[in-house]
Amino acid sequence: MYVLLFVDSGLSVGRISSLFVLWSLTGVLLEVPSGAWADAVSRRTLLWLGPLLGAAGFALWVLVPSYWAFAAGFVLWGARGALGSGALEALVYEELERAGAADRYARVMGRAHALGQAAVMAATALAGPVLSAGGYRAVGAASVLASLLCAAAATRFPEHRTPAAAPSEDGWAATLRAGFADVRRDRSVLGALLFVPAVAAVWGALDEYTPLLVAETGVPAAGVPGLLVLIWACVTVGSLLSGVAERSGRAGLATLLAGAALALAVGALTGKPAGVALVALAFGGFQLATVLADVRLQRRIEGAGRATLTSLAGLGTELVTIGVYGVYGLLGSAVGHRAVFALCALPYLTTALAVALAGARGRRR
Repeated sequence: MYVLLFVDSGLSVGRISSLFVLWSLTGVLLEVPSGAWADAVSRRTLLWLGPLLGAAGFALWVLVPSYWAFAAGFVLWGARGALGSGALEALVYEELERAGAADRYARVMGRAHALGQAAVMAATALAGPVLSAGGYRAVGAASVLASLLCAAAATRFPEHRTPAAAPSEDGWAATLRAGFADVRRDRSVLGALLFVPAVAAVWGALDEYTPLLVAETGVPAAGVPGLLVLIWACVTVGSLLSGVAERSGRAGLATLLAGAALALAVGALTGKPAGVALVALAFGGFQLATVLADVRLQRRIEGAGRATLTSLAGLGTELVTIGVYGVYGLLGSAVGHRAVFALCALPYLTTALAVALAGARGRRR
């Protein structure tokens, strides 16, 4: 819906694209420092502070609809995402570990992602009627209210961890150095850290372009939302399957990535509405692999810098995402959306091959 607001406010495609880049760059700049901060202070505090920034961004957009207000809103959005990235995963994992239930992390996070994706589908379905009834201000008011409720819910999260240090001039910087030291000391942590962007970034960027792919199949404009809901429904199912799939091992993970990559390529190249079902299955597989990648990372981390290292993985994801946006911008108008989606299956086939080879080497040992 926010893209429609930008267009109706007179922004060109170029200016809208610049807002997306600003959003991603904000995440890149704040991702790791915010993760180190989450290891040095209360993670719960960051989790309720972030949605308040998001609420301020929504309010700016509908009260002062202009390019600079949109830009400020995206900076606030980027800060919101950075504050939560790493802090949430670290808090959930360590609270489960404290309760002797760390093995339930995949199931808990999978369900949390599924609830979030179901909320996105519900919001998408409701946005049209709300927009028709009250305009962008009504949609903005609902978005602000949802953000405030999110902040209120975060204040109720349990947190039994004592912050690593009181705020000092070297507090978060020392935590950041400790996180990098963990990566240098244990190559398995580095591998798990790099695996997160390898799985999460490409399909996360492609998600922004799914409406264009669907429209290219020739469906009428009224039919586009229904196919997008199908995609998100499969993503939700992927999240719910994480608890079952976490014991699949490297061979299973490689098969999952390869199968999802092939479904993405074939579904996109059909150029027909039925092919969107294959794209939806691919996105569901990629979401499942994304949750499993996070599980692998959390299990490798043993030091106090859990949020810092999770944020490093998030930084890698943001950087690769920006690269995908750039490639898509260069190729999209030249070869079409179907071809770009199919080409984006190649990184996943490469990752699947690397995972399979690593598993084979491990068995030989």
